[in-house]
Amino acid sequence: MPFLRKRGGIRAVLFDLGGTLIDEREPHVWIDEAHALGLSVDGDALVHWFGEMEAENDRGGNRWSLEEFWQKVLDRAWGGQVDPAKVRLFLDRLRSRWPTYSIYSDVRWCLGELKRRGLKLGIISNSRSEQSVREILAKNGLERSFSVVISSGTEGVSKPNPEIFHRALERLRIAAHEAFYVGNLPNVDAKAACSAGLHALWLNRGGTGFGTDPPEITSLSELPLAVRSLGAVVK
Repeated sequence: MPFLRKRGGIRAVLFDLGGTLIDEREPHVWIDEAHALGLSVDGDALVHWFGEMEAENDRGGNRWSLEEFWQKVLDRAWGGQVDPAKVRLFLDRLRSRWPTYSIYSDVRWCLGELKRRGLKLGIISNSRSEQSVREILAKNGLERSFSVVISSGTEGVSKPNPEIFHRALERLRIAAHEAFYVGNLPNVDAKAACSAGLHALWLNRGGTGFGTDPPEITSLSELPLAVRSLGAVVK
């Protein structure tokens, strides 16, 4: 699968949000909210099962809703069937804290380098709404960095469906081969973007950087060089 193609210049770089720009793994918050609902769970177990279920959902093409995803995580971390009503309440409590998520340390430099080269930036996220994404970005002083913000909750279509990528391209008024996409999931992000015609990389923060299917990087600090190698258009 040709994730990186030499076909003219790159005019825009699009990002996933959670796990790519924003660190959504906050076990201390998860523990607090679970304990508040009477669920005695271990933080390490929550982190482990979050990662395991995220990988399984990615392999399955993002088939679970957020509620189904957390039902599986909490069931396994707790070691039994958690009342679905408690899972819904757990999610409601998490949503009230989502704008507090912090960005990864490599984000500002990467975005600055790409902007310096005259590239447009955007976000394509499987998330609750465009407004919720913008709130997280605004909290971290990043909202003005992006020309387009696409959220599955607002659009009614989610990754890996090619349509969500095409909507971002239409709003940026660029062709698929002029766009580069990076996200933290190999299938729902990198392979899906490639299938939609974009250049793509998998940001595997816990990886080795040697993966080829899809090709991976381990930090956003590697991204500007990858984009430049494809002939980024500079104003």
